[in-house]
Amino acid sequence: GLLAAYQAKYQTWRALLAERERLALETKLAPDQIEFLQNQLARIDALDLSAGAVETLERDFARMSRAQELATLAAALAEGLTGDEGVQPRVAQLLREGRALEAIDAASQPLVARLASAAVELDDLGAEVQGDLEGTLAKLEQQITAALRVARQDAAALRAAREQAAKALAKVAAKGIAQLGFQKADFQIRLRPAAELGPMGDGGAEFLFSPNVGEAPLPLNRVASSGELARVMLALKTVLADLDAVPLLVFDEVDANVGGEIGRVVGEKMAAIAHGHQVLCVTHLPQVAAQATCHLVVTKDQSQDRAVVAIEPIQASRKARVGELARMLGDSKGKSARAHAEELLGPG
Repeated sequence: GLLAAYQAKYQTWRALLAERERLALETKLAPDQIEFLQNQLARIDALDLSAGAVETLERDFARMSRAQELATLAAALAEGLTGDEGVQPRVAQLLREGRALEAIDAASQPLVARLASAAVELDDLGAEVQGDLEGTLAKLEQQITAALRVARQDAAALRAAREQAAKALAKVAAKGIAQLGFQKADFQIRLRPAAELGPMGDGGAEFLFSPNVGEAPLPLNRVASSGELARVMLALKTVLADLDAVPLLVFDEVDANVGGEIGRVVGEKMAAIAHGHQVLCVTHLPQVAAQATCHLVVTKDQSQDRAVVAIEPIQASRKARVGELARMLGDSKGKSARAHAEELLGPG
């Protein structure tokens, strides 16, 4: 809920930024106009807007469609009056020609005076039109500032909630990691700030991990081997299984370098996740394989000119499955291995 509320404010702010960029491109702001807007921004940033003032600005934004139209029309009018090809430069040229005419024929003085008056009026008109345009842009900048302030407030609330969630998740995940063979490991979740607001807030999360006692935790992707990374991910997925919507999880030898008892725990955790997800696991441990609902045996035949890989499902035959688990235990024909395989499979 906090994320959805923040994202609504974030999108409002981004829409205002996009509108400012559009208007800037359409109006072709001159350097003195940019300086004016920068001065306005500095003044706005110095304000301490109340909640009521922010609400007023939000209501004003709802009426921005006409203001945008005004800005476009005002820009076109300003260009027509004061632009390089506008009326004012042409009138100025006419006035210079009129002065030359007046110097030759004094009788033309009244006409030249009227032309001079028209030039002054056009100057005033151009200044007023430009003022309307600057006012619209200044108002837009004020709205951008207010929208950014509101978005940052929601981002701060979201970050505070994430701080609490990170502590809770790290605590629970650390217990799961310990069960998977990392008795002395250290696992932490750190929130790191971002330079700017983004779609997900004002920062991101980083997992820190140390597999051995006495070593400072570092970013997980820098210190963990593939097997360690898989087991940490397994611990996290066990905690988050009911929350995420990922339909398929693949664990490639997540049980690498673990003993029999830890292997059993690894299998139990994957079996628990499989209640709500499709889980595929590549394993050499019978303690893990025995807990799967579907058992596929992968073999490679290199007796001919090229290697051939075969995949055979065996879960339909308990005898075949017992034989494969016994083989994984070290002796597919041995009585003790087969008895252990039967025990691993359980009644059925």
